[in-house]
Amino acid sequence: MRRNYTGVNTTPIPRGDYRKNMANIKSSAKRAQLIEKSTLKNKSARSLIKTNVKKFDSALAGNDRGEAENAYKSAVKTIDRAATKNLIHKNKAARRKSALTRKLDAKEY
Repeated sequence: MRRNYTGVNTTPIPRGDYRKNMANIKSSAKRAQLIEKSTLKNKSARSLIKTNVKKFDSALAGNDRGEAENAYKSAVKTIDRAATKNLIHKNKAARRKSALTRKLDAKEY
């Protein structure tokens, strides 16, 4: 328990619950729900980028060029989609795609 400046005992709000039951106005409560939905969707899309890049790296570690090229196409596609939806900046997308391309071209089979 903590004591605030008036000396009254208060319990700290657990992390992660700071968004719930915060709004007093109905429209702002609805907006908060929409933001939570979009946040989850954005996290999922960002996670998909990471997953596809990791799949590309693991395919590149193997000696199958066809598998690496398919993983490359998939990774580039998800990066482009994220840039289109403004999840990542277009320059960041270009930089990441360039790095993937350099890795793919540098690999000798």
